[in-house]
This record gives sequence, structure tokens and C-alpha cells, in this order.
Amino acid sequence: MKKMKTIFITGASGGFGEAIAKTLAKQNVKLILTGRNKTQLEKVCRFITSNTQSQVLPLVFDVQDLEACQKAVESIPETFKDIDVLINNAGLAVELNPIDKGNYEDWERMINTNIKGLLYMTRLISPIMVKKKSGHIINIGSISS
Repeated sequence: MKKMKTIFITGASGGFGEAIAKTLAKQNVKLILTGRNKTQLEKVCRFITSNTQSQVLPLVFDVQDLEACQKAVESIPETFKDIDVLINNAGLAVELNPIDKGNYEDWERMINTNIKGLLYMTRLISPIMVKKKSGHIINIGSISS
């Protein structure tokens, strides 16, 4: 019997992450879906479990918080631990002003999510892939104008 792929997606409670999760769910996979918004994440998980054969594990945390990232990864049950694909999708764009009028707090928030969050998750998940000598990491970025 073919092993189900396990795919870990950050920022899966809406937007691209939700769309990616729903699309991949059609392929009978195990999905670890993460997001900050528990209500939205649970809604996505319910849709997937009601409409596909995929298994879903929701993890509610903020990728900006290293300790929360660590706790979330540590909480993954054995049946989901063999992660094959990490999709770093969590991100945000809150600063739309020109550089000379930029808001430092918005920059910090974006850097903490879009860069540090991606690095945290990659650092926490990649050892699983290195150990088994296989896996894929997909980093999604976007721009706003």
C-alpha cells in the first residue's frame, strides 16, 4: 500500500494557504494546517474532512513566535510526524507607505512573519527531511502595491 504524503502548510486559514490545502486534499494526503485564526482554520479543516479522504491536523499558532512554533511542532502526533513537504505560505503585507513614511512597527511585524516565521518553520521541519533524505520545502512570497 502506498504511503500517504504528509504536507505541512503555514497560513492555511485563508487565501493561498486555504486554496493550496483544499487542492492538495483531493490527492488523499495528510495535511498539517496552521494559522492564527482558530475559527477560520477549523472551517477549512471541516471542509476538507467533509469533502475528501485526506486526514487533517490543525495547529493554531503564530509563526512570529518561535516558542509557539516549537511547541506546535513538538505536539505533532507520530502519525503525522513523517513530513514530506513544507509549504511556507504564512505572510502579510501591512506597510504600504513609501519608504520615507514607513512605519517601523509594521516593518517589524512583516519581517517577523514573512522572514523569521519562514526560517523558524524551515529550521524545525527540515531535520525530519534531512534524516530521511527526502522532502520538499516550498516558500511562497508575494508583493503588494
